[in-house]
Amino acid sequence: MPRKIVIHAGFHKTGTSTVQAVLRDNRKALMPALAIRLKGQMQELMHATRGYSTDGTPDALDKVSRRFDALLTDLPGMPRRTLLMSAEELSGHMPGRGALTDYSATPVLMYLFWERAKAAFPKTPVHFVFATRNRADWQRSAWAEHVKSSGMTLDYDNYIQRYAGASDLAQIVQDVTRRVPAPVHSYALEDCASLPLGPADPVLDICDIPADIRAALVPQPPQNTRLSENTLAALLEINRTHTDTKARNTAKDALLGKGPQT
Repeated sequence: MPRKIVIHAGFHKTGTSTVQAVLRDNRKALMPALAIRLKGQMQELMHATRGYSTDGTPDALDKVSRRFDALLTDLPGMPRRTLLMSAEELSGHMPGRGALTDYSATPVLMYLFWERAKAAFPKTPVHFVFATRNRADWQRSAWAEHVKSSGMTLDYDNYIQRYAGASDLAQIVQDVTRRVPAPVHSYALEDCASLPLGPADPVLDICDIPADIRAALVPQPPQNTRLSENTLAALLEINRTHTDTKARNTAKDALLGKGPQT
């Protein structure tokens, strides 16, 4: 049974990749106090959360429940350690994927995680933590991520008009707080620039890491930063001219210098 469960569930484009890089690079040092579950160890669960965010059906939510239960069942005994789960996809897909316009699935998913965690470990406190970001900066970064990693064909101005409701991250945190009977923490990415570990510091604050372990942790540079405007313009043109997914990805890989993918 974990001594505490901390669920760091987003949001996309708020420094989450940097948090996960810090956790990954310092996993050994953190091990005495922290059990870490990142994307690679939660693929089945994240597939289900993304599915629920787009489908919204009871069956899709039941799949999330079953896969979250399976993750908890597979945990080793850790009475002196905090369990930290960190993946932005725990909140579902990033808005802008097809018809998905906002994070309205997030409060439902967080309540489910709380409910199932308390069923498995009634005496273990559960905490949630989210990062927010300046609206304009988040919109620009989210659009750029869609252009890079999906078939997004909208220019920036049309994107922010279509998905205007997606960027009010603070409101989603409030919705989670109202829905979930557990502590919900949030921090602004803009406030993390001067912190020793950047956006990982507010997450680790909630995990009760002993001071000697905390002092030995190694920072990581910002991850998954936005591409240049010229590169984004070229990627957008690829999206608009390649309807075949494989051809589109091949053209993007060539532009970004990845070379052929096997």
